[in-house]
Amino acid sequence: MSASVAGPNDLGVVTRFAPSPTGFLHIGGARTALFNLLFARARGGKFLLRIEDTDKARSTQAAIDAILDGMNWLDLRPDEEPLFQSTRVARHAEVANALLDAGHAYRCYATAEELEALRAEQRASKQPLRYDGRWRDRACGEAEDGKPFTIRLKATREGETVIEDRVQGRVAVQNSELDDMILLRSDGTPTYMLAVVVDDHDMDVTHVVRGDDHLSNTFRQLGIIRAMGWPEPIYAHVPMIHGADGGKLSKRHGALGVDAYRDMGFLPEALENYLLRLGWGHGDVETLTRDEAVALFSLEGVGRSPSRFDLKKLESLNGHYIRAADDARLAALLRPFVERRIGRALSEGEAALLGRAMPSLKPRAKDLVEMADSALFLFAERPLPLDEAAAGLLGDGAAGLLGAAHRALAAAGGWTAASTEAAVRSVAEEQGLKLGKVAQPLRAALTGRATSPGIFDVLELIGRDEALARIADRLEDGRNG
Repeated sequence: MSASVAGPNDLGVVTRFAPSPTGFLHIGGARTALFNLLFARARGGKFLLRIEDTDKARSTQAAIDAILDGMNWLDLRPDEEPLFQSTRVARHAEVANALLDAGHAYRCYATAEELEALRAEQRASKQPLRYDGRWRDRACGEAEDGKPFTIRLKATREGETVIEDRVQGRVAVQNSELDDMILLRSDGTPTYMLAVVVDDHDMDVTHVVRGDDHLSNTFRQLGIIRAMGWPEPIYAHVPMIHGADGGKLSKRHGALGVDAYRDMGFLPEALENYLLRLGWGHGDVETLTRDEAVALFSLEGVGRSPSRFDLKKLESLNGHYIRAADDARLAALLRPFVERRIGRALSEGEAALLGRAMPSLKPRAKDLVEMADSALFLFAERPLPLDEAAAGLLGDGAAGLLGAAHRALAAAGGWTAASTEAAVRSVAEEQGLKLGKVAQPLRAALTGRATSPGIFDVLELIGRDEALARIADRLEDGRNG
């Protein structure tokens, strides 16, 4: 069945992305959100966002803002306003008490000291650290009145729990390995396990697509779902992203926030396309538009092995999208990078010049930072500072070539890339030199660097008066040297 055609089990699809706001939106989370969005869009369903902010000690407004900003930048927009989990604590407690009343949960009066002693015994005997169910079948008497208690799920102990995962395949665990987890803490606040299940149910989530680090949680969460008699969502646990060396992804591999990639000069469509292809594939197709990705995406195309993050591949893909980008849009994206480099705002005339420079700046750039660096010659103030390589091009014999070039350019009939090329070629021919021997010192004089966009594009962009003045500055240096 085509991924873009809804089948009998795909009608009314609802997916969700549920980050905890304890930090930035990292690339693994962004990929999870993208997979959820594409799966829902392909089936005419809904993609929802839930901010899991119940951990008030670690959740911050700055992290919430960073997550929402990153998702907006990548155009991962949910179909409804975000749901904040912290607003639903009363509902979570309601479900915990319903399980208690139905006999699927029980009060546990074990103290923190008792539980720590239990864990110490288990560590000493090299047993799994697991609650022993000491209050599971114990009646509460007057001695417990007024004492703090937690509510624990009375987990099934016989048989096994099986998940038919859409990515991992059939996965099973023996129920004897699952202990009676806490649903409600002694202060009345819900645990993550309870809150996730209740919110997914109340949001009508049909497909839970998340990282495979949550796979073990799923077996426990199914215990709550089945005790409540709720429909079970379809699960798809996506492998994690590793570094290029196969190790756990860290900052040295590129495990940065989405906002960092924006600041590094990546285009959102490039990062999206890279994340899409990081663990999912469709034949040999490398680049896809959002619409194409929606039409082709399926969970069956997600691999079971961890993906390897490769910054070089991302840079290459970003270069492709820079070259394909609309010039006006690209100039608007580039403008703040240039302004940060020169320490001031561009005038509207300068912004228009930047737009005209796009065809010259795009071909070699791999990111907007590099493009901004290449564009600095457009806005440099005279006399231009020279980098070391440019200064080396203005040594012996350069003054004579620059003087000849200045005279030829001043006499040029027009000021286009073609007319300036003709003028410079005439100098090279008169001197018996290859064009590059004249172009290189000219480039140094005009840009202050040994590398730049095509020299005749440079001449056309900065204009006759500015170009001749910059060459004259270098000639003056030669006379004063």
